[in-house]
Amino acid sequence: MVKLLTGNELLRGDVLWWNGEGWSLTIDSAVAVDADGEAILAREAQHERVSDLALIDAEQIDGRWRPVKVRERIRAYGPTVRADLALEGQDWR
Repeated sequence: MVKLLTGNELLRGDVLWWNGEGWSLTIDSAVAVDADGEAILAREAQHERVSDLALIDAEQIDGRWRPVKVRERIRAYGPTVRADLALEGQDWR
């Protein structure tokens, strides 16, 4: 199992994922942070651009990230009852 870094965009609240160089709206752009996760989290927390920073457990299935916890899957892939409200190309199932 790997760790991904996630948070929320400070002004709009969008869910963001660390892509190795910055933040992305899609989990498909995320990179595993593993041993560097705590250091990246601390550095990004100082910038105060992203709130609610968290390291989450994820696994890669068929080349796509899948958060272990259902809560994080919903954050990553959008609503469970209205797929038309999810980001384009994102599907929580």
